[in-house]
Amino acid sequence: MAAQRSARAAPSQRRPAHRPRPVAGPQRRSSIRWDRVGRVMVGLVVALVAALYVHPLLSVWSTRKEAAVRRGEVVRLQAERARLDRRVRALQNPRALEKEARALGMVRPGERAYVIEGLPRK
Repeated sequence: MAAQRSARAAPSQRRPAHRPRPVAGPQRRSSIRWDRVGRVMVGLVVALVAALYVHPLLSVWSTRKEAAVRRGEVVRLQAERARLDRRVRALQNPRALEKEARALGMVRPGERAYVIEGLPRK
């Protein structure tokens, strides 16, 4: 009779069925060492980031070398321009202009030009 009463009892009063827990057997060790995998992955990411920085760094280095060469060229060209400016100012003087023309072998109208050969060079 007690069995009939428990079967008729409300579902909220019933006990849950007992399920046996699985018995823990010997621990099986995983062949994957996740701590090592994590370290390797971090190392690969760091290596990738470093590799991505190599080309821009080489580009900056070569650009700096090229800029140094160009600065030297600019200094040389500025010195040449200053020399040419001085020459232009000097040739604006009529006497200096005549001297340059005579050095090129030119003569004034009505003058005679003489060529003397065999003189020792200085």
